[in-house]
Amino acid sequence: MKIEKYIEKILSARVYDVAHESALDVAETLSARLHNRVLLKREDQQSVFSFKARGAYNRIYKLVQRESVSGVIAASAGNHAQGVALAARKLNLKALIVMPKTTPQIKVSAVKALGARAVLHGDTYDDAFAHAQQLERERGYPLIHPFDDPDTIAGQGTVGMEICRQHPDPINAIFVPVGGGGLAAGVATFVKYLRPDIKMFGVEPVDANSMHAALKSGRRVTLEQVGLFADGVAVRQVGRETFALCKRYLDDVILVSVDEICAAIKDVFDDTRTMLEPAGALAVAGVKRYVESEGVQGQTLVAVNSGANINFDRLRHVAERAEIGEHREALFAVTIPEKPGSFRRLIQALGRRSVTEFNYRYANTAQARVFVGVEVQGPDERAALAAALGKVGFDAVDLTEDEIAKLHVRYMVGGRADDLDNERLYRFQFPERPGALQNFLTRMRHGWNISLFHYRNHGSAYGRVLMGIQVPSADNRRFNAFLKDMGYPYQEATDNASYRAFLAS
Repeated sequence: MKIEKYIEKILSARVYDVAHESALDVAETLSARLHNRVLLKREDQQSVFSFKARGAYNRIYKLVQRESVSGVIAASAGNHAQGVALAARKLNLKALIVMPKTTPQIKVSAVKALGARAVLHGDTYDDAFAHAQQLERERGYPLIHPFDDPDTIAGQGTVGMEICRQHPDPINAIFVPVGGGGLAAGVATFVKYLRPDIKMFGVEPVDANSMHAALKSGRRVTLEQVGLFADGVAVRQVGRETFALCKRYLDDVILVSVDEICAAIKDVFDDTRTMLEPAGALAVAGVKRYVESEGVQGQTLVAVNSGANINFDRLRHVAERAEIGEHREALFAVTIPEKPGSFRRLIQALGRRSVTEFNYRYANTAQARVFVGVEVQGPDERAALAAALGKVGFDAVDLTEDEIAKLHVRYMVGGRADDLDNERLYRFQFPERPGALQNFLTRMRHGWNISLFHYRNHGSAYGRVLMGIQVPSADNRRFNAFLKDMGYPYQEATDNASYRAFLAS
């Protein structure tokens, strides 16, 4: 479709029956710290706390104008579900929303409160989407795709239209979160048509980088698995139409870590007293990464805050990781002699820095390993501290970027076992529902022993489990086949540094 046709669609999009022109606010504290003017496009202030109502309503409204429709179907575990439910209520239509069984109850309740019927099916979005397609054939209701439709893209594009109208003065760059690509495609198409001098950046998590991978490959790719922390953008493959538009109108896609997302959530809270969901804070994380990597100052940078539907359970995880995301905390595994005075020497080597965490348990008469968190002022000080510890005779392994250390090992220090043969370490994603672990154990061979297990609830649809399993080498082939048949996403981590330092036999 020619760009002029998309501009016409965006200008004529019917969104303001359910949405309002959201504010474009200055993030004063963040702007001062970054030495750039950072503006926040507040889509978190919409009635369903995200931009999704725009595209869903425009898609359904245009559909109703063309044909007789009595109901609609959608598959979603989050904001698209609420957008479709709100649009259906406004247009007096029935709405069936298929949601995975792992969907948090707060989101299911929100959909029901908007008058839609929530159908729980499967453990994943793919399961829910397949069932929605089946219901589409059975009921005859049209399926409302969350991003890959021109009318949906046009509805989301009104965010870009508003930014251009609200800030006619120069803008250097706009940052937009990317999941399936609907918001990024709509905003970038409009902005590049009207003000091509503005740089357009998509922002994705490093472990859910479907658009980044597609643009790099020159074609759509399907990721084998995606990280679930920013569940609002956990999409394995971007849309066909959204990819075509983003390929043409995005200048680049910036990748950010879980820690950087958590830090961005805190940044927005400090400025607005609003708690964004992880996907909603992606753009702010992208702004910070861009400023750090490019060294820009005095520019006007716009971040789209796409949503605030965060589960309360996740706040603990966000708080734990925000300081690392700000480069204000470093984690180390430090080996010290097991003799009197060693702890005192370690504390002296740390200097006047605040210790944020200190875990230790006696292991043997020769050496001790300490898991320590230290307050720092940036990556350079982190590297300097590691070097300083080495100079006084302490072997220090930097675990600040080690996901297993941050997610599991820091809560398990002291769990070392002697004479443990054939232990293999794995990271699993279990569906966050009753029976998931029992199903795993029932299908596991009796000769394989679980020797380590750690799980913490993080308020997401999947539980992240660290598991050690003793598997005789003769059983490797059968064990690998078992893992494949189970269907739970997993990664082997037997060679992980923090596991070797604190937990391995």
